[in-house]
Amino acid sequence: MGTMGTVLLAVLGPLALVLGVLVFALDSMARVTFALLGSLVCVGGVVTVLGLPYLGVVIVLMMVMEMVIMAVFMIAYMMNPAGLMPMSMVHNKRGALVISGTVFAALAAGVFLVPWPERTGARPQDTTFQVGMALMKEQMLTMITLGFVLLATMVGATVLATRRGRYDRFGDDLDQRPAKDPARGGVGR
Repeated sequence: MGTMGTVLLAVLGPLALVLGVLVFALDSMARVTFALLGSLVCVGGVVTVLGLPYLGVVIVLMMVMEMVIMAVFMIAYMMNPAGLMPMSMVHNKRGALVISGTVFAALAAGVFLVPWPERTGARPQDTTFQVGMALMKEQMLTMITLGFVLLATMVGATVLATRRGRYDRFGDDLDQRPAKDPARGGVGR
C-alpha cells in the first residue's frame, strides 16, 4: 500500500467512525439513513484499499441499494413526511450502554489476548478469486440456483402485481382487431 492508500485509510476510517456515531446522534430516520449509508460506503472504501476490491465494491453496492430501498419505504409509508420528524434513535439507553460497553471490552481484550496465526505461504495474486473460492467452493451450484430463483421471484412478483398483461387488449386468442385498450389514448385509441 502506497502513500495514496495510507491517505485514503486515514480519511475513510475516521469518516466511517464519525458517520457511524451520527447514526445514533441524529434525530430523524432520513438523516440516520444517509449517515449509515455514508459510513458503510467508507467501510467499503477501506476494504478496497486494504486489497479486497471485490468485497469493497459488493459492500458499497449492497449498502447503496439497501439504503435507497429504505428511503423509498420511509417516504411511502411513514406517517411523518419522509422520516424527517424528530424522534429518538436510541431506546433503553442504559441497557444499550452496558451491553455495548461489555461487547467492546470483550472484543478489545480479544485483540490483545488471542494468539494471532502467522501467515504461511505467499499472499495470493488475485484476492477476488481467493474470496470467491473461500465463499462458494462447495456452494457454487447452490448460489447459481438461488440467483435464478430470486430472479424468477422478482419477475413473478412484478407480473402478479400488474393489473393486466402486455397483450390483454388483444383478447384471449390475440385476434381482437382493433385492440381494445382499456386506457384511452394508447395505441388502440
